[in-house]
Amino acid sequence: MGTTASQLGKDVLSEYQELTFLTKQEILLAHKRFAELLTKDEKDLQYTRIPMDRILTLPELKSNPFRKRICHVFSTSIQKDGSLTFEDFLDLLSAFSDSATLEIKSHYAFRIFDFDDDGTLDGGDLESVVNCLTGDTDDTRLTTEEMRQLINNILEESDIDKDGTVNLSEFQHVISRSPDFVSSFKIVL
Repeated sequence: MGTTASQLGKDVLSEYQELTFLTKQEILLAHKRFAELLTKDEKDLQYTRIPMDRILTLPELKSNPFRKRICHVFSTSIQKDGSLTFEDFLDLLSAFSDSATLEIKSHYAFRIFDFDDDGTLDGGDLESVVNCLTGDTDDTRLTTEEMRQLINNILEESDIDKDGTVNLSEFQHVISRSPDFVSSFKIVL
């Protein structure tokens, strides 16, 4: 059924430890969990790309309102389909680990919220973020006026250069004033 955690070589394990914010035990657990997602036809864990729909069966992602964006941001797939290799999966877990720095966490949070991948958070991105958080159903969706007011409030608070968007630097400035961000931006296997 694929490579088991015990088959992860010491040198590879050491390299993963150096390149991530994960401990040896966290890497081995990630390896085990990733291997459990393989089908019986998929043998080589190191080079197998697992489709996003299978990744999203993990309980740690299943209930996250940004689960699809998380997969897209960490996927190195040329097809931009959100599929993950084991190394993509380690990068994801590393960024969401307790040991990751505020700068790393805020960088990835920004990328996750940047739905159109243009390097800024504009009104459309902010609307998508709000809809992810509130749920995009008739019962939970904000009215057009409520959404406009909320986006204006966010931009008023965050858009330092007043260009109508929030760039990474502005986002990181806002996040630096949020003491619970680092502890809440995490995924633990």
